[in-house]
Amino acid sequence: MSLPSPRLLHPPLLTFINLLSHCQNISHFKLFTSQLIITGSFPPEKTQLEAFLSHCFHLGTPQLALSTFNLIKKPNLYLQNLLIRSLCDHGLYEDVLYVYKRCQLYGCLYNNYTFPFVIKACSCLGSVKIGERVHCKVWKSGFVGNVFVQTGLVDFYAKIGEMRKARLVFDEMAEPDLVAWNALISGYSLQGFYEEVFEVFREIGLRGLKANVSTLASVLPVCSRLGEFCVGVSIHGFALKCGYLLDENLIPALISVYGDGGNLSVARDIFDCLPQKNVTIWNAMISAYTQNQNSEDAFVLFRKMLQDDVQPNVVTFVSIVPACKSFGIICGEAIHACVLVRGYENQVSVATVLISMYAKLGNVDSAKFISREIPQKNVLTWNSIISGYVHNRCWGESLATFHEMLSEGSDPDAFSIVTVLSSCSKLGATLLGKSAHAFSMKKWVNSDLNVSNALLAFYSDRNDMISASKLFQKMPITNVISWNTLISGFVHNGEYKNAVLLHHQMHQNDMDMDLVTLISILPCFHEAEDLVQGRPIHCCAIKRGFTSDVTLANALISMYVNCKELVAGKLVFENLRARNVISWNALITGYRHHNMQNEVMHLFDQMISEDQKPNYVTLLNVLSLCYTQMQGKSFHAYAVRAGFLLETPFLTALMLMYTRFGNLKCCRLLFQMGERSNISLWNTIISAHVETNYADAAVSFFSELLRSDMEPDYVTVLSLTSACIQLNDSYLTNSTMAYIIQKGFDKDVAVSNALIDLYARSGQITFSRMIFDRMFQKDAISWSVMINGYSLHGDSETALALMSQMRCVGFIPDDITYVSILSACSHAGSVKQGQIAFNSMVEDGIVPRMEHYACMMDLLGRSGNLDEALKLLKSFSYKPSANILESLLGSCLVHGNIEVGEEIGGLLLEMKPETSGPYVVLYNLYAAAGRWTDANRVRSEMERMQVPKVPGYSLLGRTGTSL
Repeated sequence: MSLPSPRLLHPPLLTFINLLSHCQNISHFKLFTSQLIITGSFPPEKTQLEAFLSHCFHLGTPQLALSTFNLIKKPNLYLQNLLIRSLCDHGLYEDVLYVYKRCQLYGCLYNNYTFPFVIKACSCLGSVKIGERVHCKVWKSGFVGNVFVQTGLVDFYAKIGEMRKARLVFDEMAEPDLVAWNALISGYSLQGFYEEVFEVFREIGLRGLKANVSTLASVLPVCSRLGEFCVGVSIHGFALKCGYLLDENLIPALISVYGDGGNLSVARDIFDCLPQKNVTIWNAMISAYTQNQNSEDAFVLFRKMLQDDVQPNVVTFVSIVPACKSFGIICGEAIHACVLVRGYENQVSVATVLISMYAKLGNVDSAKFISREIPQKNVLTWNSIISGYVHNRCWGESLATFHEMLSEGSDPDAFSIVTVLSSCSKLGATLLGKSAHAFSMKKWVNSDLNVSNALLAFYSDRNDMISASKLFQKMPITNVISWNTLISGFVHNGEYKNAVLLHHQMHQNDMDMDLVTLISILPCFHEAEDLVQGRPIHCCAIKRGFTSDVTLANALISMYVNCKELVAGKLVFENLRARNVISWNALITGYRHHNMQNEVMHLFDQMISEDQKPNYVTLLNVLSLCYTQMQGKSFHAYAVRAGFLLETPFLTALMLMYTRFGNLKCCRLLFQMGERSNISLWNTIISAHVETNYADAAVSFFSELLRSDMEPDYVTVLSLTSACIQLNDSYLTNSTMAYIIQKGFDKDVAVSNALIDLYARSGQITFSRMIFDRMFQKDAISWSVMINGYSLHGDSETALALMSQMRCVGFIPDDITYVSILSACSHAGSVKQGQIAFNSMVEDGIVPRMEHYACMMDLLGRSGNLDEALKLLKSFSYKPSANILESLLGSCLVHGNIEVGEEIGGLLLEMKPETSGPYVVLYNLYAAAGRWTDANRVRSEMERMQVPKVPGYSLLGRTGTSL
């Protein structure tokens, strides 16, 4: 086709328009423009320019229109508005602002048709400052009352997140139309003000306006986010009534609502009712399947989409890639190939989901490769990389990536900080975690509730409950997760009182407690007196319907058995329908702690009969209660079949079991099987030899431990100290002391206590006292061990003086301390001091045990206070042992006390009538007093009972002689 060439320099308007009408495509239009330039008719006159610019946009050459406009020195208002409107319709918002600024430089005017398009460009570009300047000019020029301008301003402020200003502009509108209402709803929805969305939606109905498709499309996503699916169904009905149901802009929103509500069948029915579907509708249905973990249907639909020649876009791949984790790495690589074929690999959103997909499938190398290929990463991409490392336990790499993110100038968001804090917790990186806290404060991210909760968890994990408490008190907003995190932190760190106080405070603040709250607080109640607080928690769980939860039931079982309410614990266990191995372990552990061996074994048998597979914790419980070595071996065999044997805690439990039966051969075999890099294994084998009195072998194992470059811990040193006590070798003792000081173990209280005992037993009481006096921190055991040392040396005065000092510094002597004191008094013959100590023990609320009575009987018997001894004997709350009676009877013989001797002898003969010892002592007692009739009566009774007399023997000769 040839174009008529313009013959005039500036052809008349009709001629010019006629020539333009022949330009039906871009090539013709470019040829026409070239002819204008050649003839000097370019740019056209102002009267012709409007038609020329309009034709530029009609043929899709906005840049030609823009370059032509730039040639005009003084554009008029009409041409300005024409170009701004046309550029805005083509989405060229930056060019819109350029034209607007240029026209203002030349003093061009503006009217109602100028500002709406300029404001729209500012909205789309997020140009806050320019938009605010335009708003000022609107005020100055008097166009503030124009509904189109006001609607544009509402949309602008809504999109930049200034909803307060958007509402102010909206409220100034005399008669806002539906477009303005839609702009307000869209803004509230976009900025997360979901309750306001519903309020505006209701107000639209009250104003008599009929919601259109845009209105419903803005409200439906809010129904999903708030979980108001009933409202979504109502809107669906309204759309059906209004005839909007087949609108392609509304269908994706409806599918998403039903998909988010888990009603995939209705979502699929809506999807299937459309004969023609665009890619947005396909994407909505695929996304609904993926979000509901229905990966198989998502892939079936994706395949059908390709078969129907619907080309997937970026959103399609963002929706389908997360479904790959259900099918494995091969499926993920296949989708990745589709992305490459269609050229979407450089799209940041697609690359981000691919990184996440590979990370979740454990292919960190592929995730790294994709991340390196992305030229410009946004915060979502960085977060995907960092969280991928965290998912694969690559804590160090996640922190390095976060540092790289900062160095490239990308601003982390709340999710970034939460993920990094998780890595800091796992690495124990306290300083880095505090740095992340400081960074979040600098960027004002710490005001985010999720960040605050993550910081609470971080400080709790690092046992820094002071910082966690301060942070909690400063939080402007808290939720149940915040309270639960702090409560569990207190419980984890053993601060039960603080946890209970916080729980009460939570109740006073009307904070709704959830299942996690109850599970977190229950470990605080582990003593009999705690049941008063523990039972209301159980009642609360019943009231809220949580008792069917197996985790809570397990916590309740543990609480009851720890508080010695075994019947209540068993009742909770029996009422639990879905028991797991933890349920059985909780009850078995409770029975074991209360030495109920038969019940433990019965529960274990019941567990096996109900096809509940025990774990190694179960076996740890039953191993310690084995009656015979054969029974222990049967559990050993079961562990071998179940595959638990290589678990170090179970190996050590087996070694301890064999140690109880003196089978060191099996202990050594198990030690050879274990992981030598675990210090607990070495500690067990060393203590096993100490307990079986093979101290030399224990020292040899310790030497082997040092040669293996393993670092002993304080438990190892305690076992070594016990070996030194058995060997009583001064050279070994001093060498052990030197090693302990060199390694710094002497700062541990338990080790220092063991050293005090070691030197006291080896006769060096002065050195023991020096260690005791130099201890920076002492516990009750420290005082008891030192007192026992003086007891072993018969120094009752110093022992008693030390007990007085012990009371002065706030330590109450326990029953073991009193055994040492009474023993010292007995060895020294300090009757009065012994009686004072015994009475003091009773006043302290300590129930005397047989050891205390034995010491008092020995003390009173040696000193000749046999009447007092008999009186104390009759006050026993249980039957005295034969050893106590024999010792007391011997004292009666020494001191010639026939009356007490007769009574004690009678008790002893009732207890041991077949033993000759009591008969002989009574005979000698009567003989010494000249009461031969009674003496002969005892001899006759002995002969009548046919009690054999044990012959005496001499250490100097071989011939035995009768007594």
